Formats: sequence, C-alpha cells, structure tokens
Amino acid sequence: MTMKVKKAKLDKKQIEVIFAYLFLLPNLVGFLIFTLLPVFTSLLLSFVEYKGLSLSWPPNVNFVGLANFIELLGFNKEAGAIVANDPLFWKYLWNTIFLMVGIPFSMAGALILALLLNKKQKGIVVFRTIFFLPTMCQTVAVALLWLWIYNYDYGIINTFIRNLGDLFNLNLEGVHWLNAEWIKPSMIIATTWTYLGGTNMILYLAALQNIPKALYEAAEIDGASSFQKFWAVTWPMISPTTFFIAVMSVIGGFQGGFMFAYIFAKGGPHGASTTLMYYIFENFFTWHNFGYACTIAWFMFVLIFGATLINWRYGGKLVHYT
Repeated sequence: MTMKVKKAKLDKKQIEVIFAYLFLLPNLVGFLIFTLLPVFTSLLLSFVEYKGLSLSWPPNVNFVGLANFIELLGFNKEAGAIVANDPLFWKYLWNTIFLMVGIPFSMAGALILALLLNKKQKGIVVFRTIFFLPTMCQTVAVALLWLWIYNYDYGIINTFIRNLGDLFNLNLEGVHWLNAEWIKPSMIIATTWTYLGGTNMILYLAALQNIPKALYEAAEIDGASSFQKFWAVTWPMISPTTFFIAVMSVIGGFQGGFMFAYIFAKGGPHGASTTLMYYIFENFFTWHNFGYACTIAWFMFVLIFGATLINWRYGGKLVHYT
C-alpha cells in the first residue's frame, strides 16, 4: 500500500512576501557591504594605532584601547596650566560651530524666497528654477566662483569697494577676504548663498502650498494684517517643516565646510578654516593616522546624535501639529 505525499503549495500572499524580499535583497546586501561593514570597521580602528597601508601581513596594527579618545578629548597639566592633549581638535571644533552661525540666515532666506515664489503669477516656475540652480551645481564649481569673487586684486566685491571709494573720494582698498580674520565670515556668506534657494526653499514652498486657504480667509474676516496672518497662520502651520529643516541643518553643519575650506585656503590660514571634517581628511589621507581619524569621526557621531536628541527634546515642543 503506497501513501501519497501532498506537496505544500504557497499561497499568493507568501509568494508576494518572497518576491518582496528578493527585491530588497540587493539593497540590503549593498547596505551591509558599503555602509554597515565600513561603520563597524571604523569603530574597531578607533581603538587601534594604524598608520599607513601596507602589503605586509599581518598589518602593523597596535591595539591602544581608549588612548585615541583620551588623546582627542583629554587634558594634562603643563607648567602649572591645564592644556588639551590635542589643542588643534578644540580649535577646529570651534571653527565648525562658528560656521553654523549661517544656519538661521540660510533658513530665514529660504523662507523669504518661498513666500515670494508662492504666487500664482505668469513665469513663476522660471524664477523657482533660477533660485534652485546653484544647488544643482557641483560644490567645487561654486567654491571656485566665490574664490574669484573674494580675490583681493580683481574680485567683484573689492572692485565694487574701490569704485565706491573713487566715487566719494575715499581711500578704500578692499578687504582680504581669505585671511585668518575674514575667512570664516567669507565661508558663511558663500555657503548661505549656495543653499539659500535649494532644498530648504522647496520644502518651505511645499509647506506653504499645503496650508488651507480657509485659514487665511478666516483671518481676513477678523481683520488681520499681512504680518498677523503670517504670525498666526503661516508660521504655526509650517513649524513641522521648520523643525525638520533645523534638525537637518545642524546635522549638515557639523559635517560641512570641507569643500569651501579646501578650495579657499586648504584649511588655512593657520587652521582658521579647518573644520572637523577637514581634520578627519588630514589625519586619514595626509598623515595616515587611520585610527585617530576614525576616533574623530565617532566623536562627531556622538556629538551629532546628542545635538539631534536635544533638538527633538526641546525643539519639538514648538511644533504645531495639525
């Protein structure tokens, strides 16, 4: 007597789940190989001293534990004074935070542009495209453009200053925009202009177009002025977008500044434009301190993560949820 074994059949839902996982598999493999593995490797390297690539095996790697973090964040006493183990790190951290002064101006400018472009006028799409174009350009090209603008001898700003001096019989020679005193304000101006009409403007424009017109009509019936309508209707309704832009801008601020610093003065003069990202670049590619570079990168991760938590903890209270 023979027994027939029934073959299990997959239903439609199970087949869909299998195909879904197959479609996700390439992206998952790419994430594991190109994101998760490098992140895990950088964490391991932050606990070792590893200088330079070598064909020898095993590689010249010395486990140092927390020595890299102590060197980065620690202090010691020299000649009766408390000094940092790595004073350059604290200088470059200050440079990074200082350059983030431009974030409020960039956000305010993006909002103003969005308000101006949120009009139903003929050709308004052309103006939206024009203001968005600088964001589409490569950062290197934009930095080179501003390098020419800031040139002391023939830059457009100093030329305007000299012509203005000639007009009013004043001895105006222009400004050394890329010296140690002016290079950080120059970078703030350049980065603010670059991202003024970019993604932030688009986000604000989308938020403005999603505000119900009935709210403005009710405000007009109550006799509200233009400013009162903005403050009582527009600003609360776009607060989620403002909060999102603020969080992302702070994250980008800690990670930014590299390209302008490299093009303008290669981190100079005397480290005045060097940011944390540039310091990681120097340690990794110039001095081949791979372990120390990974240590700085992980400190940046903790710093950004902490700043984001603070933003969510306190900034989220100001958001008007609809």
